[in-house]
Amino acid sequence: MDVNTLALVNQLPDWMNHQVVAGNSWGQILLFFVCVFVVWVIARIIKAWTHKLSDSSRESSTRKVFLNSLGKSLPLLGVWAGIKIGVYFIYLGEMGGLAETVVFTGLEVLLVVAVALLVYYLVEVPSSWLTRQTEKTESKFDDMLVPIVRKSLRVTVVLFAVVSIAQSLSDKPISALIAGLGLGGLAFALAAQDTIKNLFGSLVIFSDKPFGLGDRINYDGHDGTIEEVGLRSTRLRRLDGHQVTIPNGELANKSIHNIAKRPFIRRIFTIGVTYDTSPEKVKEAKAILEDILKDHEGLDPKGELLPRVYFSDFSASSLDFKCMYWYHPPAYWDYMDFSERVNMEILQRFNEAGIEFAFPTQTIHLAKEESSSNS
Repeated sequence: MDVNTLALVNQLPDWMNHQVVAGNSWGQILLFFVCVFVVWVIARIIKAWTHKLSDSSRESSTRKVFLNSLGKSLPLLGVWAGIKIGVYFIYLGEMGGLAETVVFTGLEVLLVVAVALLVYYLVEVPSSWLTRQTEKTESKFDDMLVPIVRKSLRVTVVLFAVVSIAQSLSDKPISALIAGLGLGGLAFALAAQDTIKNLFGSLVIFSDKPFGLGDRINYDGHDGTIEEVGLRSTRLRRLDGHQVTIPNGELANKSIHNIAKRPFIRRIFTIGVTYDTSPEKVKEAKAILEDILKDHEGLDPKGELLPRVYFSDFSASSLDFKCMYWYHPPAYWDYMDFSERVNMEILQRFNEAGIEFAFPTQTIHLAKEESSSNS
């Protein structure tokens, strides 16, 4: 406590100068808590002001994100500043050098935490800017990269904060701490092989780009849409609504069917007519099928993949036609609507032509045993 602070304390009423704890009076203790409270209130007021300014900013603008991030960390910075100012009213001499060391080391740790929290939230500022830039591009790889950059920056901030706190709590040089962390990191690497495998798997995914955000893929029996690609795992939203989390190490080492990147949807189906259909009607049925699929909706714009109809097989209970067509572009629900219209037209025109669809049948011959009796 300096001379000016001591003079301020001496101006307090006599009852407040009565020493109660380690040579500190009621007045000194009161001034300490008043400083903490006042500075904390000021920090809360500034936070409310930044929140008001951010509300007036354009949605998702850099200014708005910056003000929101700053406001989140202000209360803790206010606590640190209040304690820092309040300590000047406290006399630590009678508690010995240990108390002074604990107080100022605690302040140093609190400052590291407060600054790390501020930087942790401010990471959202470049992330927001990168997100707006990626929205201007058609590449889905950029959309996958932004969350990775955000998480990597935040992990870096946390690591620096941990090292700084360790340095504050230890009397050893930072090089010795880093060396210790290196040995600890080796032990951790041996114990966390799966995690490291997943990290390398994420690098493979980002380099090979087998899929992007929003792509529909089929992986190991899971059919769904990619929602998020992280450092450790990828989240897939299945068609039934369930979310599946897949480790990147496994995802990078297995086959992935990227349904979103298919240039078309191919349909192959079989139509069977009864065996009592005459050859003329078989030819008519083939002509009807060809006519329905000729110049159909979604025809290959390049004219390479044209519809095909073949009288393909003599099955056990039917004469089979194999039909195939390719639908462009690969819009699944449009394809389903078109397939329904094709089915309805086949049904209608076959009925009009008197062509009967076959269904599984069996002909059973019963041998009547004639019994002759000599009476």
